[in-house]
This record gives sequence, structure tokens and C-alpha cells, in this order.
Amino acid sequence: MLRKITGILGSSVAVAALVIGLGAAQAQESDAALNLDKPVAKVGQRVITEADLAYAAQDYTQQLQRVPPTEWRTVLTDVLVEMNLLAEAGVAEKLEETDDFKRLMAFERTRALRNAYFQKFIQSTVTDSEVKAAYEEKFADFQGTPEINAAHILVEKEEEARDIIKQLEGGANFAELAKEKSTGPSGPNGGDLGFFGKGQMVPEFETAAFGLKQGEFTKEPVKTQFGYHVIMNKEVRSKDAPAFEAAEAQIRQDLVLVKFRAVLEELKAKNTVEIIAADTDKTKAEESK
Repeated sequence: MLRKITGILGSSVAVAALVIGLGAAQAQESDAALNLDKPVAKVGQRVITEADLAYAAQDYTQQLQRVPPTEWRTVLTDVLVEMNLLAEAGVAEKLEETDDFKRLMAFERTRALRNAYFQKFIQSTVTDSEVKAAYEEKFADFQGTPEINAAHILVEKEEEARDIIKQLEGGANFAELAKEKSTGPSGPNGGDLGFFGKGQMVPEFETAAFGLKQGEFTKEPVKTQFGYHVIMNKEVRSKDAPAFEAAEAQIRQDLVLVKFRAVLEELKAKNTVEIIAADTDKTKAEESK
């Protein structure tokens, strides 16, 4: 029962357990031990249960982020008490008997059934082994985009940059020159900019940096809006494939989407779907004749 409820809500057992105040160990127990039907409050004859707290937690996820976790249970209980008070008032006013309310209930029933079907027959059918296999297939021949670890010395005048290049050609240490002469924020760190890929630097800098072989520095000053640069390509590497843990959620989502589309096509084939044109569309069509 716990697995079904939390699945329909779209949250994990751990999240649901946290929200309704259960410990990690309890989250692994049977539904009997968790007792989702256990009352937590009463409003008149209405009983608010642990399951109600779990449903409310899903609806109020964003609002709960503004509240300390230790207060979540209290906040959710208050929300449900207020909800039930207003619901009782609605019953007293016979709102259940109105056409608007009946249409709303029909819509809510359809949506709840949609969510339950999606979780049980689509989302939960994507297995861990399928996700792992899809990951291995996707990244089997992965060739990462190139990245370089560059350093630079930034100065205001072209003459200064040319003088630095001469010193480097004479055997001067790049990092020491950067610490001494660079006006850029990376100067104290030897000019080191760390690894970066294409599209992360201004075009002039990027073209010069990626045009260098590992260990080379520019033989001509590189002018950008910031001044004149002397650039060294310290190291070249290809970006690694993402770890399985980093890619798992997206791959699972992609597989769920594939299954969703397949199931939807099957259901469409078994049912007659008719899109009825709005009256305004019919009017326009008749006027155009």
C-alpha cells in the first residue's frame, strides 16, 4: 500500500516518510507497520490520516521549502484541518449538488485515474536494468568535447605583452611572470584559468587558446576588450562521459517518455478519438464559404 500511494503522488518512499515524520528505518517497514490509515486529526466526523498528510505534502512541496523540516508535519496538519473545515462548510451550503462541483469532481477523478495508470503501467515498468543498459548503449562510443586548461597573462599595452613573450622565449617561468605582471584576477594564481570548453571565453581568446598545442604559448599578443593576453595551453583533455549516477534520472525519464508514447498510441488505436471544433471555428469556416 505504501508503495502504491507514494508512487501515485510521484514521490519516493524516503521523501514521503520524511514529510510525514517517519524515520528512515520505518520507511522500509510494511504498510501495516506504517499504518497510513492512522488518524492524525478529526474535524467533526471527518478523519485526517497519515495518507492524507502524504497527499498534502505532494501538493504543497514548494510551500514546504520555506518551512523548517521539523515543522512540516504541523504545517500540513493545520492545512488539512483548515481544508476540512471549509469542506464541511461547503457541504452545509450544498455545493456538492451544484453542476459546477460535479463537473470538477469528474475532472479530478479522470486526472487521478490518469496518474494512477501512468505510475503503475508506464513509470514503474522502467526497470533499473533497462536504465543501466540504456546508459551503457548511449555512452559506449562516447567522445567528449575537447577542453583545455589554459593560463594567461593580461596587460594593458601591446608592448608589455610582446616583452613578456620575449621573456618566455628566453626561458622565463610563465606562472611567475603572471604573478608579477598580470592585471587579471587569475594573476596571483599564476594566471591559471582551469579547464574550459568552447563557447566559454570571448571569441578572440578562445580561438587563440584552442589553436595552441599542449605546452605552447602565443607568439603574438591576443587583443580582447580586456586588454592584451599572452596565453599558454597547459593541458588538453576530452570531457568524460557523465557518471551513471549523474545521468540516471534523465535516462529514466527518457525511457518513461518512450513507453508513455507507445502506450498512448496503443490506446488511441483501440479507441475512437474525435476533436470537436469550437463554435467560433465553425462560424469562421461558414463565413469563408
